[in-house]
Amino acid sequence: MKTKNMMIALALLTTGTAWAEDLPKDSLKVVDIEEVVVIAAPKENRKLRELPTATTLLSQQDMQANQVQSVKNLTGIVPNLFIPDYGSKLTTSIYIRGIGSRINTPSVGLYVDNIPYIDKSAFDFNYADIERIDILRGPQGTLYGRNTMGGLIKVHTKSPFTYQGTDIRMGAATYNNYNVSLTHYHRISDRFAFSTGGFYEHAGGFFENMTRNNEKVDKSNAGGGRFRGIYMPTSNLKIDMTLNYEYGDQGGYPYEYTGVTQGEETRPEYIGKIANNERSGYRRGLLNSGINIEYQARNFILSAVTGYQNLNDRMFLDQDFTEKDIYTLEQKQRANTISEEITFKSKPGNNWQWATGVSGFYQWLHTTGPVQFGQEGVRSVIEDNANEQFENITAGNPRAPKMHMNINNQGLAVGGSFDTPILNGAIFHQSTFNNLFIKGLSATVGLRLDYEKLKMDYNSVSDPLNFDFSITMPGAPKPFLTCEGLEGNASFIGKESTDYLQLLPKFALQYEWTKGNSVYTTVSKGYRSGGYNIQMFSDLAKGGLMNSAIEALAADPKLSAMAATIESQKKELPQVSKATQYKPEYSWNYELGSHLTLWEGKLWADLAVFYMDTRDQQISQFAASGLGRITINAGKSRSYGAEASLRASLTNELSLNASYGYTYATFTDYIVNEEDKDGNLTVKADYNGKYVPFVPKHTLNIGGEYAITCKPRSIFDRVVFQANYNAAGRIYWTEQNDVSQAFYGTLNWRANLEIGDAMISFWARNFLDKDYAAFYFETMNKGFMQKGRPAQFGIDLRCRF
Repeated sequence: MKTKNMMIALALLTTGTAWAEDLPKDSLKVVDIEEVVVIAAPKENRKLRELPTATTLLSQQDMQANQVQSVKNLTGIVPNLFIPDYGSKLTTSIYIRGIGSRINTPSVGLYVDNIPYIDKSAFDFNYADIERIDILRGPQGTLYGRNTMGGLIKVHTKSPFTYQGTDIRMGAATYNNYNVSLTHYHRISDRFAFSTGGFYEHAGGFFENMTRNNEKVDKSNAGGGRFRGIYMPTSNLKIDMTLNYEYGDQGGYPYEYTGVTQGEETRPEYIGKIANNERSGYRRGLLNSGINIEYQARNFILSAVTGYQNLNDRMFLDQDFTEKDIYTLEQKQRANTISEEITFKSKPGNNWQWATGVSGFYQWLHTTGPVQFGQEGVRSVIEDNANEQFENITAGNPRAPKMHMNINNQGLAVGGSFDTPILNGAIFHQSTFNNLFIKGLSATVGLRLDYEKLKMDYNSVSDPLNFDFSITMPGAPKPFLTCEGLEGNASFIGKESTDYLQLLPKFALQYEWTKGNSVYTTVSKGYRSGGYNIQMFSDLAKGGLMNSAIEALAADPKLSAMAATIESQKKELPQVSKATQYKPEYSWNYELGSHLTLWEGKLWADLAVFYMDTRDQQISQFAASGLGRITINAGKSRSYGAEASLRASLTNELSLNASYGYTYATFTDYIVNEEDKDGNLTVKADYNGKYVPFVPKHTLNIGGEYAITCKPRSIFDRVVFQANYNAAGRIYWTEQNDVSQAFYGTLNWRANLEIGDAMISFWARNFLDKDYAAFYFETMNKGFMQKGRPAQFGIDLRCRF
């Protein structure tokens, strides 16, 4: 009997979770989520709010009140966190404290049930059975390594050991949205429990494409399922297994035209409209599985976490974003990732708390990304540019003959096949010395050695370019020389590799004068790994085609007399390694903060100020030709700011919460040079002092909840009213800071009618129908914007059996 009780206690201590609806009916009181929901953390020795770092903990009740259904709904709820909801699920751009990433490597890490999600293409998934979310701000590189320089998001699902029954949820909303999910939780014995379930969701779409009969651009369907099993063969051994799969098929990229960025407007009738001649979309199959083995010895805890992820997706994009048939991109990814983290750590309560371990992963990533030029694209992107070069040859000489190229291709494909495997390995240690010199004073010292090796095998071959060439004398009605059926092509085949070694230290001092009241200062380093811009090969192929065409002309016997002049028009293409590779980004974070528990536990306050110095900052841009997005290193930037979060229980019925973040992020060393015709470097753009794009200067969330306990014999047990105002801005969209979104906010509310284990909810998002820009970019001298979603109303039904 004693062993049985120990096993139950272990289950509660290491895997326990509690449903928000299982909290006492006076759950509006400020409660320590980690006291109610105790979840094993393989690397931390203390509860998150006791650590010397800025944290935000969201319970299931918090997620429900703020209508958090995916990671993109966290914007503003967490101070200085901004995740613009644009594009598709492929695009999850997370910004914290002045740093972020639109493409390629993320700046914020994600763990789900202690399993790392390596690729940010997998970050946006369904939150049907999520129990709790922890957000740690500032670099977490010492314990978690690469790509956590902005922070870390940890997502936890419900434990079948402490939650029992069958949970059913259904919902419907305006714009033809509906969803349903069912999950069963079952504890078979004191040794084994499992949960299994599935979901389906449909979105009818918000935005219309005028070129395709006003069809909805962003409609989608998604479904999937999850299994979790926990087995405890002995009182000190736990095996936690997870398996989930999600498939989604969505339209996306509802970018409306805003006008030309310079020069005379030629398409005024399309301003404010989405007008793509091709349907864009994103399909994704995502499989995640893992096993967490935890062994509790007398003096230490050993955990081994093994993860596997399979991502298979396809993005089809009308990349000119216009009604014209210029060019499209079809990108497919097949990624398989295996990760392993082994951690030894001390048990809680000792004056010396330590954690040490090793971690690593290997990712196989195969990407195909062919660009297909349509008939108009062949003419405007290739033919017109080539003829512009020929005009430059005779510029200033009116007597010179006119040279002209005519491309015969109706379309042209630039193929691309890329293998970009990544190998990462690390060793780390962190020690915390409690009650150092005086009671309540602690010091933390940590160091991580992180190694990463990246490779790229590339094979980019274009279709043959078939063209005619003619020379016409001034005033002559016909060409006096014609070359027909010439061909050129571009081919890039080869390999690249690079590796990085990083030391990631951390130092912290903390003083706790009473339980739940502390002040701390932290210095830590984080980094984001480098990589390769595979979309840059479309730009290289364009230059290769031009050079190949010039070579074909120079080799034609009819043009032998002009061969040298024609050859002079060839442009030197950059080396593949220089054109495609970008370096790691790293930053130092200096932070001073405090965690306060006041008013007999009815008020929580978390305060922090920070300064971040970032080097080799990674910035996303469109290539000069507009053929794809790339990542470049932009020198240096700095950001400083403040954060505050308050949560108060004023009465048993009323609670209020507020969070505010301020970030001032600017470039300090970002000058773009260009080479003139004589080979001299001149300044093309000086961005020093400009605001870093996509970083809101302010984030704000104000919310409240009021609960009414009904009298006996009433239809309902409780009626709960929830509301929050979520705001962000100003947000600059470009390095030039010439386009921005002013500070804006959306009002959201929810009314819950509770009847036993059932609940009916009526809700609204963006209740005041605020008009704002969720995303903006420029390409090929045109501006495009995605608007935020309009007002939406819905109803949800939840019940448990």
